[in-house]
Amino acid sequence: MKDKDTDKGTLKIRVQDCKGSCAPIANALVQVMQVYRGATPAKGKSQAPITEEPTSRIVTSAKTDKNGYVTFELDAGEYNVSVEALGMTQHFTDIGVTECGCSEHDLCVPIGFGIEFVHCRDDTALAGCPGLIEAGTPIKIVAKPTSQEFAQALATTGELQGGSGFPKRVIDIRTDRGLVTRTAEGEAILETGGLEGSLNVSARYREEDGPSMEASRSVRVAPKPTQPISGDVSVTLRRSAMTETADMPLWTVIRAATSAISFDNYKKFMDDVLCNRDARREFEGPDSKHCSMALPFPGVETYSLVKCATEIFLMTHCGVADFDLDTETLREEQLRYGRKINRDDLRALWNDGYLVEVNGGIKTLPYLALIRSRLGEVPLKDDTGNGFNRAEVANCFGLLRSKLESPCLLELIWSYWHEEGMLVQTMKAIGMRFQNRRSSERDPMMRFDIDPLRPLGNLLWGYIQDEQHRLTITRRAYTYDQEYGLNLVGRAAPRLRAADSRSKFLEAFHNLLQLCSIFFKSDDDTTVIADGFPIINAIREVHLLLAEGAHNQFGDLPSTARQEMLIEQWLLARPEMREFLGGRIMVPYSEVWMDRVDTVKRIQGWTDTTITDFHDLAVFGEQLLLSIRWGHWTKVHDPANAANWARYWRSEIQSYIHSYRAVTGVDLTAEARQSADRFVQPSVHLRRRLDQQLAKR
Repeated sequence: MKDKDTDKGTLKIRVQDCKGSCAPIANALVQVMQVYRGATPAKGKSQAPITEEPTSRIVTSAKTDKNGYVTFELDAGEYNVSVEALGMTQHFTDIGVTECGCSEHDLCVPIGFGIEFVHCRDDTALAGCPGLIEAGTPIKIVAKPTSQEFAQALATTGELQGGSGFPKRVIDIRTDRGLVTRTAEGEAILETGGLEGSLNVSARYREEDGPSMEASRSVRVAPKPTQPISGDVSVTLRRSAMTETADMPLWTVIRAATSAISFDNYKKFMDDVLCNRDARREFEGPDSKHCSMALPFPGVETYSLVKCATEIFLMTHCGVADFDLDTETLREEQLRYGRKINRDDLRALWNDGYLVEVNGGIKTLPYLALIRSRLGEVPLKDDTGNGFNRAEVANCFGLLRSKLESPCLLELIWSYWHEEGMLVQTMKAIGMRFQNRRSSERDPMMRFDIDPLRPLGNLLWGYIQDEQHRLTITRRAYTYDQEYGLNLVGRAAPRLRAADSRSKFLEAFHNLLQLCSIFFKSDDDTTVIADGFPIINAIREVHLLLAEGAHNQFGDLPSTARQEMLIEQWLLARPEMREFLGGRIMVPYSEVWMDRVDTVKRIQGWTDTTITDFHDLAVFGEQLLLSIRWGHWTKVHDPANAANWARYWRSEIQSYIHSYRAVTGVDLTAEARQSADRFVQPSVHLRRRLDQQLAKR
């Protein structure tokens, strides 16, 4: 018996631009119409009216792939083809398909989309070499239609842009080296300083969920000509210039995000919630749209409000890429970038130069895009309120879009260093005394008497009643070990039976800091160019260790621990605390709660190292680890990226090294033969220093 498909043939079509570029057109709609020439089709075929003139009807359609190809399985016969792409329609006739044969056709649409270079200085184009420019000359890149037909089509569809029938157009401009600064749709500026050699520029015209095509052009950047000089010549040596890399906007976002969830901003938020009646109404009552404040205890309404508002603060401030920087912060960024830069420049570098698209339009970090590609079979869930509420989305199978677009930028190491600085233990001691429990025979906090007339007493009542709902020291200790291999030492600290410890993290991180200190010495020497290659390998090692620890409680425990410690800092910052505890007024603490911690440490006989150094370790350590965790370091091989990272974060790196020495007595910049103490747990050093302190009494 004859197979019913043996009389079919294959029609393979490639759609491309025929106005010079021959670029393939992706997502073009190809419609295939079968031609009938006045005779009834063979038995078993689709019927068509019998006419004298040839007629046709659409039998199939499909869209081209990213290379412009589309393939059809068709009955043998004659076909017409219609191609719709980028607002233009082109018809092709007399395309035959033979039985069991393969027919290939290149169909050209007269789009005409190209790139034009405009020198920003008229006197810099080298004579007789229009394709050659001098290094340091800014280039204006213009991506535009090169045919009258395409220009007219764009003008027509542009009137309906965002309306019915035509999606929004986007033109992306990229280069293989250097960053472009977008100035308008289809226009960008490229600084060519330090980019000698061939430079390739590409522009992609695309419509959301529609056709797209790419044009490319190259230009050669020549070094500036040498000029003979005579007379008295003075020579000045300068530090190596910074070559801007695409990942620098990520570091700006990290600094802005960590500043947004700082205690000072949190205190302003809480003051507004508690003191502003309209703001407070958003969190109170059964109709509150934020979170449930119900706790199964009487007299804890105010504390419940504090707990709810703290959760909302982190939800709304954690990981938001906000480039509306104040003047002082923007000036700091300009110093770190080594050039003048404004808020729009930073926003363009972030959106167009660093983020990558996944799932047809969602922009995310390159690191997360790589992880998303490994989970290609898992669907993406929209948790932005479009048809789902958060509880429904969380219980469905799929990836949450918000986790992909805006991950929460905080690190558990912030909580670790504050815990080592005795923040939690301070609140524990205050809580015991509030419950009238003696800590020793001669309790140093015996005179800590809180009257019931002021709000602090009720807040502490709610805090103590809610103790069973807070993280235990055991849970935090296990996660410190799982993420960073860091342990707690003390009577309250548990003896761990860890399932997965990052035992190599401390060595890798401190080795990176030591290499950075060597790099800074070389970078300050104006007679040499500092090598960033050792740093990039050390960063990659830390990056992989952090990625290994980003599992299990990684998504929830760090944010929960941050909420609880922010509440503890806020309670300590209450004005009544200084009256009940006392303290040294003349010490310039950077945050209000700090002197309370140092006061309790002093009267309890704990470590005499100030909380300020622990706080610096927490803040700077968090920023450094965020820049390593969320960077795309497995795919970065240029030492310039690592050199830029070290230069950008130099202040934080050196401050962390200083604070670590102040807290533990260990110099992280010491040479290798003196480095054994660098790899010992910080808690061991802290215990040893406390024993030495107690021995002197």
